Amino acid sequence: MFATQYYTLVASLREYALDADTKGFDAREIIDSILEGVSAADARRVRLLYGYYDCENLAALRSGRTAFNELGNLSREELEEELRSPQRLPEALARVVRAYADPEGEEAESVDTAQRFEKELFEAYYAACEGSRSRFLRAWSAFDRTLRNVTAAVAARTAGRSIDEAVVGQGDVADQLRRSSAADFGLRGELPWIDAVIAALNDEANLVEKERKLDLIRWLEAAELATFDYFDIDAILSYLVRVNIVARWTRLDARRGREMFTRLMASLDGRQLIENKQ
Repeated sequence: MFATQYYTLVASLREYALDADTKGFDAREIIDSILEGVSAADARRVRLLYGYYDCENLAALRSGRTAFNELGNLSREELEEELRSPQRLPEALARVVRAYADPEGEEAESVDTAQRFEKELFEAYYAACEGSRSRFLRAWSAFDRTLRNVTAAVAARTAGRSIDEAVVGQGDVADQLRRSSAADFGLRGELPWIDAVIAALNDEANLVEKERKLDLIRWLEAAELATFDYFDIDAILSYLVRVNIVARWTRLDARRGREMFTRLMASLDGRQLIENKQ
């Protein structure tokens, strides 16, 4: 089955870019326009990508933290209601919420409520992404979980905390992070970016610069995973991952945010797309 090609939608994203200097960068506006322009099935894939932020927000709300990421699918009020009685969350996430609300209930049989809520929630999220029909979403979620696990493992090792508690999920890489004492966890051959991540975490004293280096790794991976996608949902998901990075840097550092936005817009240049297809 051939993927839907969104030629007009991609062109409209380029037009948005041309007006951004005067309108200002608005990630929510971009996301909403994409949700309106794609099929129902592809809209579900977009929402699954942004389910990550719903997980972050759920964990924050449940622990009483005030932090809230506006890029999530659901508002603060909606998520507060979901914690009481999940109706709108994907079933995999709703099952975790119900299990922690009633540790003696039926749902708890398939959820390890002895683990931290946040850890179980993200394991469920990544498992849902693994089952997606989007090739990009499967590959991106696997990369994202691995990158976050590596950064968590390095931080735990530096602080003398349990790496097992920090790492989310199972698999060869997660197991290696938990048991290896090597500087690179014995993963240099499997993860070509691991040395750059470890160097950024251990050698970079400037926290902003550290985050910039990690986001550059994310940016490059998102672009590479969609190298041969031009107008389908995988191309749009890759674009949205980079929109999220721009949104973050627009809040953290206006100058770097503008630089990343310029790079993002260059990736939508129609002439470049045509040349790449030849």
